[in-house]
Amino acid sequence: MKAVFLDRDGVINEDYGYVFKIEDFQFKDGIFALLKLLQNKGYKLFVVTNQSGIARGFYTIEDFKKLSDYMINELKKRGIEIMDIKYCPHHPDFTGECECRKPKPGMILDLAKQYNIDLSSSILIGDKESDIKAAINAGIKKTFKVEKSLFNIIKKIKELP
Repeated sequence: MKAVFLDRDGVINEDYGYVFKIEDFQFKDGIFALLKLLQNKGYKLFVVTNQSGIARGFYTIEDFKKLSDYMINELKKRGIEIMDIKYCPHHPDFTGECECRKPKPGMILDLAKQYNIDLSSSILIGDKESDIKAAINAGIKKTFKVEKSLFNIIKKIKELP
């Protein structure tokens, strides 16, 4: 199976810093078109997201899960299926080192093992260098970094076989 690993804040939604309330969650322009295009090309969709706001005490795991359920349901309404979400609730300054916080590849490797994903034919889309490094550390060759708009990435994805 080939997959796309998506960062959340800055890729799926606008990143206002520690987004955890539904009323603050705004989908990025173009995300629905991008995810539909990826699905139509046979990719399964996964989210891998650092959520250090949990370690910092800004919000709880339950807050994160509530917002994740909202996001998944809104995407489902548009015919988009997120297979799974992995999140890292840690931050080295608060919880010590872990194996899941990007740029470490733990979340990606766990999903690859769980779902039998071929990482060599998979993609990662992120907005930070740590996202891209996590992909490389996991063995993903094709990465896209969101600068401001998703529309340049949509153009590049359309060119893929």
